[in-house]
Amino acid sequence: MKAIQTTGAPAAIGPYVQAVDIGSLVFTSGQIPVNPKTGEIPDTIILQTQQALENVKAIITQAGLNVSNIIKMTVFIKNMEDFAEINTVYESFFIDNQSGFPARSCVEVARLPKDVLIEIEAIAVRV
Repeated sequence: MKAIQTTGAPAAIGPYVQAVDIGSLVFTSGQIPVNPKTGEIPDTIILQTQQALENVKAIITQAGLNVSNIIKMTVFIKNMEDFAEINTVYESFFIDNQSGFPARSCVEVARLPKDVLIEIEAIAVRV
């Protein structure tokens, strides 16, 4: 088992790593929409979703995989009213994915770190 770390995604803000690689699977920690270069958080749910997905992608890429290796995602959102906008961004993120869409759960939560609107985690498989 090895920890995955990249400057392409925000550093962990607690006692955890960006991802764990166990050989056949990579498990990312939840990624909030913090721009890793500036530390800024976008204002809208659309931009926050894009940034969180890009952070997941950076970690998966650091592990030597790509978006098509993602088999499961969990999405935590502050407001279920944002579901349609999130789905639009999510769909465009996977549009070129030859494997189709991964399995996904989406749950509304009371609060997220830094009071962001979304957090996304992923599981990717090495085939």
